Amino acid sequence: MVNDRIDSGDVRPRRTEQRAETGGAGMDDGLGRAFAEALGRKDVTRLKALLHPDVNFKAMTPGRFWEADSSDEVVDEVLLGAWFERSDEIVEVVSIETDDLSTAERVGYRFRVANLTGRFLVEQQAYLEPRDGRIGWLRIMCAGFRPEPVRS
Repeated sequence: MVNDRIDSGDVRPRRTEQRAETGGAGMDDGLGRAFAEALGRKDVTRLKALLHPDVNFKAMTPGRFWEADSSDEVVDEVLLGAWFERSDEIVEVVSIETDDLSTAERVGYRFRVANLTGRFLVEQQAYLEPRDGRIGWLRIMCAGFRPEPVRS
């Protein structure tokens, strides 16, 4: 079982600020990148395939703390049930940034989102550890839906 203690470890940048295509990525590209791309497509099947069935999930959004212990719960009730609802269209994956962090991986991603109330930027930072080739431990911090700056 993985705990929440932070061990000092080697931090080696793997990729920095890259524009992401919304096409698929394999696990060879890193679980974090594959996760961000699948979330950007709201791809239920891919998200569930990336998450271990017994994933240890905790997250924080501006108004709430979240916990889940199954891939179905994470995807159906949190990611695509509460955070990004049916009416939220992820228009663009603006950026994906990944780093190795000792035995974990960090992925930061930014989405451009449109819904009935306007256009927004949503940025999240996630930390994950693999288990059996899938994401077994996942922590996400979300900045929330931020109004997109008006372009002149």
